[in-house]
Amino acid sequence: MVDRDAFRRALPLALTRTDLGALGTRYEGKVRDNYTTADGRRILVTTDRIQQRFNDRVIRRPPLKGQILNRLAAHWFDATRTIAPNHVLEVPDPNVLIATESRPSPCRIRDAPTSPASPPPASGYYSNGARVFTGHPSPTASEEPGPPPPSSRPAPRPRRGGGHDISASRAGILAMGALTPKDFDAAAEIARALFEYGQKTCAERGLILVDTKYEMGKDARGNIVVIDEIHTPDSSRFWFSSTYAERFTQGRRQASTGVRPSLARRPGFQGDDPIPTPSPDDIRVEASARYAEAFERITGAPFTPDLEDPAVRIPQRTSASTPGPDRHPWAPARPPSEPLPAPAANTHSRPRARAGQPL
Repeated sequence: MVDRDAFRRALPLALTRTDLGALGTRYEGKVRDNYTTADGRRILVTTDRIQQRFNDRVIRRPPLKGQILNRLAAHWFDATRTIAPNHVLEVPDPNVLIATESRPSPCRIRDAPTSPASPPPASGYYSNGARVFTGHPSPTASEEPGPPPPSSRPAPRPRRGGGHDISASRAGILAMGALTPKDFDAAAEIARALFEYGQKTCAERGLILVDTKYEMGKDARGNIVVIDEIHTPDSSRFWFSSTYAERFTQGRRQASTGVRPSLARRPGFQGDDPIPTPSPDDIRVEASARYAEAFERITGAPFTPDLEDPAVRIPQRTSASTPGPDRHPWAPARPPSEPLPAPAANTHSRPRARAGQPL
């Protein structure tokens, strides 16, 4: 049972950004603050910033959302480590994941069983009559409901600084020179295996993994590894199995674990409307609760928040981490899949939170 009171108590602790520059070179993504180190690691801090896939817009910060997202990503990385190598080294804090530095692929792989009840992320194409996406045909409305086999849908990755994915077929991506045939096929096979495992696992929890995306990169040895996150509410859509067939038959929107319904319940709100600023606290708490409910449904474990001030705990726990086996209770019980190169001499001072400033 999700404790909404805990989210209300955490409202003043919402993590907007971090400033841990002493750890490495900082890059700010839509959700994560990234720090690259001299010894070949990347420190990813998952903040409470929320990136909605409709219009790719950032809304107000749901408290503890970053903890939920990071812990769920760590859960999936640990569960799939025998299916595909990933970049995780350790998880020293519920908001922090330390990984091997990898060179991101110019493409991300989308997996989605396309059907009228589950249009692809580019759903506007479907409503306009398109039935082939990235070279894969989509079923017609006359077909029976039910999750069809997964199909890998590659899409070129936008450059840093914004932009949307471009749907492209395998032939199109190879023609662009974005990937070699060998790397494309290897990445697509990893995506298929991950998606099949995710669908099976979610089905056991009464969920349908509708669609998702995978980020991959190459480590220092040239091996393809899975990076970023796997099967989280930010990267995926989940529907409830118990109501799927009935809603399909009635032509109704599927019941989802997503955050958007918590906003849509606000009278008169439409997805393209300006997001209320500041968002009322009840909307922020509801968004957090929906993330926590998804976490508990997927993992089968309760979400227990860490209510210590992130401005204190994150610098302490992160700066204390060194390359090596996992040792913090938040970390998955796994050794690193790839050993790190010998660490360079550490000339960085310990990071400190600045009074009156966000972490």
